[in-house]
Amino acid sequence: MNQKGGVGKTTTSINLSACLHKMKRRVLLIDLDPQSNATRGSGINPASIDVSVNDVLLDRADIGSVIINSQSDGYDILPSTPSLTESEVSLLNNDDREFHLRTKLTHIENTYDYILMDCPPSLNILTVNSLVSATGVLIPVQCEFYALEGLAQLLKSVELVKKNLNPSLTIQGIVLTMFDSRNNLSEMVVNDVRKHFGKLVYQTIIPRNVRISEAPSFGQPVLMYDINCSGSKAYTSLAAELLQQENVNL
Repeated sequence: MNQKGGVGKTTTSINLSACLHKMKRRVLLIDLDPQSNATRGSGINPASIDVSVNDVLLDRADIGSVIINSQSDGYDILPSTPSLTESEVSLLNNDDREFHLRTKLTHIENTYDYILMDCPPSLNILTVNSLVSATGVLIPVQCEFYALEGLAQLLKSVELVKKNLNPSLTIQGIVLTMFDSRNNLSEMVVNDVRKHFGKLVYQTIIPRNVRISEAPSFGQPVLMYDINCSGSKAYTSLAAELLQQENVNL
């Protein structure tokens, strides 16, 4: 998650899902953004979907019946459509509004090694449901001016959810995205983020790469679109770091 838009949340969600699946992990990607970009980027047209995560959240469909296999790279996806805005409004009237997604996930969580949730670029009820359901938060940070803006507030929001709703929630890590080696500003941002957040920052840096940008228009993770490009190599490295984290924490 990140409350800023355009920092690489969806791109990271899709490509991390694909890389973890390639590493023989059972992966579910949940699209919690009404823009449905994670769904499209996984090769699924939202207009072709009869039921979605919205129906699961509003108790109109069983979660197992809505999960489908991505058309791109084998991981499973709980798809979204623009109708998810209905849940944004309706859940606010529920007594257990923050726990709705977590309750649903208890039925399928043992089926997967990793469940990744692509959050909308705002701290709304969908994002709060995600935080209450999660064990860790992965924060993409763009290597551009104002990168640190809002990050301290984001961490405070996560801490509030941890204190009041989900004691097991942790910061999984911060991943630097859209790094341009030709730009001195990118290097400055990397140094600033590492200085402020230390070991929370992954060693892997995701480059600004045209193949990463092109892949969603073909409904594919970059790993499927061009396995040899710098973007594919970076996301494979990030997935390896994530697995290493889990091994350390066992």
